[in-house]
Amino acid sequence: MLFDADLTACAELVQKGDPDRFLAVMAAPVQARPQLFALYAFNIELARAPWASQESMIAEMRVQWWRDVGAEIAEGKPVRRHYVATPLARLLTPELAICFDGMAEARRWDIYKDPFEDDAAFDRYINRTSGSLMWMAAASLGAAEEAVVRDFGYGAGVANWLRAIPELEAQKRIPLLDGTLEGVQALACKGLKSIKEARRRRAEVSKSAGAALLSGWQAEAVLLQAIREPERVAQGALGQSEFRRRAGLMRRAVTRRW
Repeated sequence: MLFDADLTACAELVQKGDPDRFLAVMAAPVQARPQLFALYAFNIELARAPWASQESMIAEMRVQWWRDVGAEIAEGKPVRRHYVATPLARLLTPELAICFDGMAEARRWDIYKDPFEDDAAFDRYINRTSGSLMWMAAASLGAAEEAVVRDFGYGAGVANWLRAIPELEAQKRIPLLDGTLEGVQALACKGLKSIKEARRRRAEVSKSAGAALLSGWQAEAVLLQAIREPERVAQGALGQSEFRRRAGLMRRAVTRRW
């Protein structure tokens, strides 16, 4: 699929709004980039929707707007004109568009200031956001076992969540059920276990679909860092040097071993 004005705008949005995923897309095969840019642009738009207004009703409406886009694609209806929704309608199958509903429902948590009810609610949030995004991306590119992709997506989602803790707390959210150092370590261990389980079943994800999992290239290193030095989470100090980030991505892109 050629890069028209819409896809170019999607790529620019990802470059500015999600630079890590932008690097992952640029490390993926050229033929995979349209799907990835469109999906990652959608993810940015949906993730921003709950924060668009201090008025919860307006935020709900913005989240619902994307939920409706997913329903239009899933039901084969004409899709409203939008520089992200329009290419998604061409690139995404109705079966995968069903994921929009769960993603939008999960993002409603971001609108309010209530904590997660329990571990199951937290896991559901990560699976419906990070897991669903990774699954849609992988399944758009090739054959893959959904459970394997979602396991990897969960681990990557936990790593990204831990990196976002300071900002979430600054916004008066309660991001962790157990914010102690031991609680952080336990969550990081859970995410790392999920990644290891996915890698154990690596053969169930085709090489073409595996390009979508490049977006989680930093997850293992971040989770290991959180386990060894959990105090880094509150400090906003998780992450690798620029050299190690790029070298790690390049290695995984060349070997195709996510």
